[in-house]
This record gives sequence, structure tokens and C-alpha cells, in this order.
Amino acid sequence: MADISKTEKVQLHVPDLVELRGVLQAGLEENFAEVQVSVVECPDLTKEPFHFPVKGLCGNPRITDVGGVPYLVPLVQKDKEYNMNTISKELELPGAFMLGAAGAASKVVGMNAELMPLCLTEAEGRPAVNSSYFSSINPADGQCLQEKYSDKFSDCNFGLLGNLYACEGKPGKVLEVRAKKRTGGHSLVTSLRKTLEGQYPEKSLALGGTFIIQKGKAKIHIMPREFSVCPLHTNDDVNNWLKHFEVSAPLICQSVLVSRDPGLDLRVEHTHCFSHHGEGGHYYIDTTPDSVEYLGYFLPAEFVYRIDRPKDTHAVGRD
Repeated sequence: MADISKTEKVQLHVPDLVELRGVLQAGLEENFAEVQVSVVECPDLTKEPFHFPVKGLCGNPRITDVGGVPYLVPLVQKDKEYNMNTISKELELPGAFMLGAAGAASKVVGMNAELMPLCLTEAEGRPAVNSSYFSSINPADGQCLQEKYSDKFSDCNFGLLGNLYACEGKPGKVLEVRAKKRTGGHSLVTSLRKTLEGQYPEKSLALGGTFIIQKGKAKIHIMPREFSVCPLHTNDDVNNWLKHFEVSAPLICQSVLVSRDPGLDLRVEHTHCFSHHGEGGHYYIDTTPDSVEYLGYFLPAEFVYRIDRPKDTHAVGRD
């Protein structure tokens, strides 16, 4: 297991939800033809299409950036594995619900894969409920193979890197984001992040949550089953190694974004997606701007925890 003894914690700026609603409404209108941002009660996330192990996104929200891309490229460091039950304690929220984007634990899974973490971590008297998915390259046809993690494995591990939103999984007020017809060049996640960066240039804010691509298609990648034996030194090297796909709605995405890195070498946005039709992976952007429809639920995080920050860092492979 990796060293998680040197955790860094930074308090984030948390504006009122009503204030954020107005900021995001105005910002998203620069990137989408139709936008409606509202403050609503979080829908029951145990129901269709989410099937999460908790009802909501509320209760002591926080984010964490664990490990990082430097543990994957230029060459993999396979000893970097983490456990979400342990991470929840490191976040001072044992028993937390976590969602986000991570690498699968290759020692457990037996290969390299994308992980879509959805885990209610263990608490006193209650075992963990791991509703995560993982996607790999199907050796039979080279296409996307998405599987439910608990169908094959009983742990709550992940590998190399993870960007996670953690909370108590309670109902409560959240930001609802509806956006249709993309007119700008940014993905929904980048548009949210850049809006916050523009409005609060001197502060660090973070959002975590889930969104559905209800109509349209999206560009994703899945890492190959085998780690690269040749060092990957540039973004071109990484992109040539990754396998890219166009996948179809409906897609359920889970996202963590930070408006400004407060000096922790953070990955400022990271989103993975899954579906109930067997497609999922690392989300970039929709590929059907004229017809795309998004519906999302987000909450600002109160703290960011940087866990096992790489000493030797770089900016390659963070798209």
C-alpha cells in the first residue's frame, strides 16, 4: 500500500448556493444555448438512473486528490495502491460516501483499467457498499468492456491516482445544472471550472457531484490493459497510448473540479462516466454539441485533502 501519512489539508471558499447559482447561470450561458441552474433538494440517488448506495450528496462535503499522474507516467509505479475505507478516515469522515474518477488497483484486477468509484465506506457495525464500475479494453475485440466492480471483487481499492468527492450521502440542497446545445469549446466540467475561476480569481473553490448526459454522444478514453513499458514523456505519447472511443447517452458521470490549485499540485478536473448499456471511461467532452443535453447535481466542497502527493511531478497526461 502507498504512504498516506503526509496528508495536506486546505480550507476552500464556499459561497452561498444562491450566489453560486447566479454565477454558474451567467457563466454557462457563454458555452451553452439553454441553461437553467437552480437550488433544489437532491434527488434520491438510489433510484434510476444512478443506483448509488446513498440518497444524496450532502453532509460535510470535501474532496481529495490522491496520488497522481506522475505515478502512471512516464513509467508506472504499481506499488501505489489505496483503499477507500482508509482514505475516508484520512478525510476525517469515516463511513463517507465517495464518488469520482480513479485508476483501478491493478494488483487486484489483474490489469490496468479505469475505475468509476461509487463507494459507501465501512463504518462501525456496517460493511462497505461498493457500487463502483470499471472499464477496460476487451481483448476479444478491442472495444470498451464495462463491468460492475462488486461482481468480481470484494475490496474498495484503487490505484495510482484518484480524484474523489466525499460526503455523508445525506439528502439536502444542491445545485441543479441543466444545459443544452453546446455553443462554446468547453466541456460542461471545464465550463463550470472556468466560470468559478473567473468569478473568484483569488480563491480556491471545488465542486463535486454527478451529471447525466441525457442526449448525444461523448468522447472518452480507456487505458490499455498493459502499462506502457516505454516511458511516456509528452501529452502526445500519452494520447497515442490511450484508447479513445465515442460513446452514447445516457451516460452517468461523476466529477471533481477545482477552480484554482492552492499550491497542492492538484488535478483541477477529472470526470469518469458509466452507463447501463456497457460503455464508460474517462470523459472529455460531448461530440454532438447541437443535440447534447446535460442534467447535473453538484455541491461545493469545504476542504481539499492532498494525499500521497508525488515528489517528482509534471503536467503531462492531465487532460
